[in-house]
Amino acid sequence: MKKVVLYTDGACSGNPGVGGWGAVLIYKGVEKRISGADGSTTNNRMEVTAVIEGLKCLKEPCEVEIYSDSAYTVNAFLNGWVDEWQRNGFKKADNKPVLNEDLWRELLLLTSIHKVTFFKVKGHADNEYNNICDKLATDAVKNFKPQ
Repeated sequence: MKKVVLYTDGACSGNPGVGGWGAVLIYKGVEKRISGADGSTTNNRMEVTAVIEGLKCLKEPCEVEIYSDSAYTVNAFLNGWVDEWQRNGFKKADNKPVLNEDLWRELLLLTSIHKVTFFKVKGHADNEYNNICDKLATDAVKNFKPQ
């Protein structure tokens, strides 16, 4: 199984507001950088979208290490929240609907294809690839043109 490293980040100008996401995929030392934006979204949606878009680049099942500064995204997997949400019909412990259910469902589908491990990194610190992803995301926000 091919081993891929995926770094991701999301950003938002206003929350909600114009949002952007960035990702860097690394396979055998080769980097692929991707990014995108949305005119009306939230930071959390962009964080999850970055992981989704990165995984969508993979053409076959891979072993993927995902590095994100988003506690929202990483902890959903490391703390088993996504499993609980699935069991409860995407309702939280307080019986309220899980926010961003559409993205979580898509991410769960993608993570079922690959062998995925999530790692939390410190944002806006000394992680080179997290900083690259942050720039990709913030540049996507700056360059966003409404349709």
